[in-house]
Amino acid sequence: MEPTLEQVITWAKQAGKIALDGFLTDHTLGFKNLTDVVTEVDHACEKLLMGVILSRFPGHSILTEETGSVKGSEDHCWYIDPLDGTINYSHRLPVYCISVAYHAHEKLLLGVVYDPARDECFSAERGKGAWLNGEPIRVSECASLQKALLSTGFPYHDAEKFEQNLRLFGHLTHTTQGVRRFGSAAIDICYVACGRIDAYWEQEINAWDIAAGVLIVEEAGGKVTDLEGKNDYFKPPFALVASAPGIQQELLETILPFN
Repeated sequence: MEPTLEQVITWAKQAGKIALDGFLTDHTLGFKNLTDVVTEVDHACEKLLMGVILSRFPGHSILTEETGSVKGSEDHCWYIDPLDGTINYSHRLPVYCISVAYHAHEKLLLGVVYDPARDECFSAERGKGAWLNGEPIRVSECASLQKALLSTGFPYHDAEKFEQNLRLFGHLTHTTQGVRRFGSAAIDICYVACGRIDAYWEQEINAWDIAAGVLIVEEAGGKVTDLEGKNDYFKPPFALVASAPGIQQELLETILPFN
């Protein structure tokens, strides 16, 4: 037995209610490092998601941000970010989400990203499409990088790559419609999927940040590759470009000299 998209949506929304209910409260902060924090809400959302998944699929494996790895079947793996955008959340900036993806038979099969602040649920099922609150979504038809609105994130743990991306950020800020930094990779990617932005790139990120979002983008007609244009992007260091097809090659060619 395998999970359904409806189940995953339900679980993500349950975790989202925990996050929304706790949004304006005072948080207990734990610091993994200067730019990576965790709150009691991260743990509460993760506990709920792991609990419902393991109660129904006890043999499955899970990779999640706070707990780490739960050993199980290599053929059935869940990727969970219980609160993507924790820095935003801890500052009461309402740009955060819950991200859950199911991977089986060497493919991402289900992906859900739920934004409680806007009650927006992005979802996708392999081969069946992508949706926002049940309505089909598509990436933009942008065909010129000069006319594109972009977003990115920064690899804070690697000073050299941070500086590389900062230079690229500056270049693209002057040669496109602009570059945004939302602070939540899953939201960045989903905004590509529904056409709000035209492309997103990041140099180093975690599997749980992107697993649901990349499936949603692909099912919405977008392209996802690593920074060199290769299709096998879902592996360390999880560097990727997610974009509307019309600007993918131009963006890749722009990124290359900065890597």
